[in-house]
This record gives sequence, C-alpha cells and structure tokens, in this order.
Amino acid sequence: MNRTMLQASWLLALCALLAFLGVTRGALPVTAEQLWQLVKGDAARNVQLIVLEWRLPRVTMALLIGAALGISGAIFQSLLRNPLGSPDILGFNTGAYSGVLVTLVLFHQSSEMTTLAALLGGVLTAAAVYLFAWRNGVETFRLIIVGISVRALLMALNGWLIISTSLEAALSAGLWSAGSLNGMTWAKTPPVIIVLLLALLLTGLLVRRMRLMEMGDDTACALGVPVERTRLWLMLLGVVLTAASTALAGPVSFVALLAPQIARRLCGGIKGALPLAALCGALLLLAADYAAQHLFLPYQLPVGVITVSLGGLYLIALLVREARRQ
Repeated sequence: MNRTMLQASWLLALCALLAFLGVTRGALPVTAEQLWQLVKGDAARNVQLIVLEWRLPRVTMALLIGAALGISGAIFQSLLRNPLGSPDILGFNTGAYSGVLVTLVLFHQSSEMTTLAALLGGVLTAAAVYLFAWRNGVETFRLIIVGISVRALLMALNGWLIISTSLEAALSAGLWSAGSLNGMTWAKTPPVIIVLLLALLLTGLLVRRMRLMEMGDDTACALGVPVERTRLWLMLLGVVLTAASTALAGPVSFVALLAPQIARRLCGGIKGALPLAALCGALLLLAADYAAQHLFLPYQLPVGVITVSLGGLYLIALLVREARRQ
C-alpha cells in the first residue's frame, strides 16, 4: 500500500469515527446497540427520528460540504500556485453569500432559489475578479489583491442588506453568515446535493489536466492540454463547489484554505492531493461541527466560528514559519 492510500485509509477511518460520534452523542444519546437495531429496521420510532431526521442529515452534509470546500481550495491553489489562493480569500464564498442575502432579504424566496442565487453570486464575483485582474494575462498576486478588494466591497454590501431588513431576518442572516449546520434536514439538501455531486464528477474528469498544468502552462500545452479552456472550466467548478456549499451552510471560512495544505503535506506532492484534500476537508468540517456542538455546552456555536479560529491559528503559524526562514 503506497503512502497516499495509507493516508486516505486513516482519514476515512477518522471520518467514520466522527460520523459515529455525531449520530450517537447529544442531549438524547443513542447507544451502539440501538444504532444496530436501526440498521436492521427494528429500532424504536424515537431512535429513528433522532438519527435519521435530526443527526444523519447534519453529519452527511458536513462530510459532503467539507469535501467540496477541500477540492475547491485545492483547485484554486493549484491554478494560482499560491497557498493563499482559496475561494474564501478571493471572496467567492462572500459573493455567493451576497446572492443568497439578496434572495432572502429582498425577495423571500425558497431554498431552490437560494441555491441558484448562490451559484449566480459566486460566478459573477469570480467573473468580476478575473476581469479586474486581467492585464494581458492574470498574475497570481494581482488576482489575490483584486479578490480581497472585491470581498471587502461585498462584505459592505452584505452589512447594508442586513441592517436594511427586519430584525427577525437580520438575526437569521447574521447567524447564518457565520456558517452553520444547525437545523439541517433532508428537505433542504436535494438541490445542493445534485449540484455538488455533478461538480465533483466533472472535476474528477479534469484532474489529470490539472496535474499537468502544475508543471507549467508551456509544458501542459506541449502535452496537449488546452490550457486556457481548462483553467476556466476548473475555476468555474471551484466556484460552483464553493457557492453550492455556501447556499446550504453559509460562508464556512478557511476549510478551503487548510484542507489542501494538509493534504499536500500528507501525500508529499501533487499526486493524490485532490482526493486527500476532499477527505481532509470532510474531516475538518465534521470535527469542527462536533466541537461546536459539544465543547461549549450548554451553548452550541456556529461551525464557522470554529473553522475561523483554526484558520487564524494556521495563518499565525504560517507567518512564524516564514519569519524563521528569513
């Protein structure tokens, strides 16, 4: 078994352990015996309700959204060849959140429309960042600076939308803006699941091209890769993965930044980095959500509070490491 497969096995085992804890621990605990009865179809009605309707949707979407954010971050960090090139730094999840806010605050639309609005907001934000950064090509540094600037403008827009609406809608939007899996149900998930699975499938088809492009545009072009077209497709898929996740859970920050970096250190290179980034993202979000539910009882925090804290610690460690190198 090679190194990547071994690391993937460990990550899968940790995800399975956290998923088990997620569906069994809580104010109403479920034993392993009751869980086995549920698998056989003999569980009591209250156990079915707690596990299948309350906890399993939350655990499932934490895994799927975490994997989507991990892959989205890996795509942008690969394309930009920069560890800061993640969708939350570039403002794409903020743009998706702006689309959702406009739909919720101004038009009071359904969950299907919020998914569409998030996708539209994320794609429009990415297009604006790309166009403003274009100067006979796109340089990584300029793209990141433009992304940070656009993100700041969108945060101002989001703040104005929140203070311009009713108190009830503002409180709901403010809590959701931190990124939260509270109240997750199967009824909310079908549009997002369809979009995420389709985007993940299309991304898998472009993995080989992405690896070749990491060797440089000239080398990739010489090997038959349509560089610009592939780059645009990968950016679009990365934005879709981020926007769809934001539509369901809000702008969960720093998972897309952290997961690809952890994955690269685990596999020691680019080979296998994308699958490991998905597993790292799933594990990070599931662990953060479990910590948000259980570490601060009797209070439950939004999962975004935990991920932002982890991201802040990571950035501090990165700055200290760079300072020691210099």
